[in-house]
Amino acid sequence: MAKKRKKQIARKQRNQRKQNLTGLDFDALIALRNQVDEALTGYRSTLERQLEALGSSIASLGGKVARGIRGSTLKGRKVAAKYKGPSGELWAGRGATPRWLVAAIKEGKKLEDFLIDKATPAKKVTKRRKKK
Repeated sequence: MAKKRKKQIARKQRNQRKQNLTGLDFDALIALRNQVDEALTGYRSTLERQLEALGSSIASLGGKVARGIRGSTLKGRKVAAKYKGPSGELWAGRGATPRWLVAAIKEGKKLEDFLIDKATPAKKVTKRRKKK
């Protein structure tokens, strides 16, 4: 099926001559954009049908990957506060330094003065595998 589609595309490319986009007016550019959108929509529907035939879908492949969106998996995650201000303000140590902390540091206090004391958890002991 893919070979057939490639042959169709190659045939269309041979039949069409290259267009100089700088010479097109606004209406012609909009018309060209609509043609490209229609072609891409048709190609997407072809791919979706092929996926359905294989028993899969775009959602099962991961919507973000299918849409081309990339990003950190940690983005937007909440983290525990590391610093606490005199009025109970909290800061996790990420992002911009809060105003209350900047003002306190200007007054001569140290960042370590605002650390929240947390007992450090014991490290998890991992057993090493023996070589075979």
